[in-house]
Amino acid sequence: MAAHAAVPARRRHMSTHGWAGPVTIGVLYGFYAETNARHGGPLALSQLWIGLVSAVVLAVAIHALRRYGHTLPRLPRAAAWGALVGVAVGYAYSLTNATVFSSSGLGLVSALVTTVAAHYFFYTHEGTAARPATR
Repeated sequence: MAAHAAVPARRRHMSTHGWAGPVTIGVLYGFYAETNARHGGPLALSQLWIGLVSAVVLAVAIHALRRYGHTLPRLPRAAAWGALVGVAVGYAYSLTNATVFSSSGLGLVSALVTTVAAHYFFYTHEGTAARPATR
């Protein structure tokens, strides 16, 4: 009996630039924003809109940075991620009736920490995708 030729297994390329991650993070952020805006009271239509708009804006921003961020140089890309995180954290904290100063301060600290961490990550992982794997 003749042996069949082995068919090489196809590897599916899994894209990291899809919508699943940004939508999941956006929905969770929207629920969190809506909950902060309620202050323990019943849900109103205005709070539902706050959550929905927050979720959509954050999901689109994350998707855009993940999709097109690689075109930016290392430091501006890290600053873009820092700005996104800083604005998201500051806005979510401001919905708890915190002062503008404390909301801005927390957003600024979050932005700075994220910028430094993202810059370090981009610096240490620069060019790793272009190198062939060693055996």
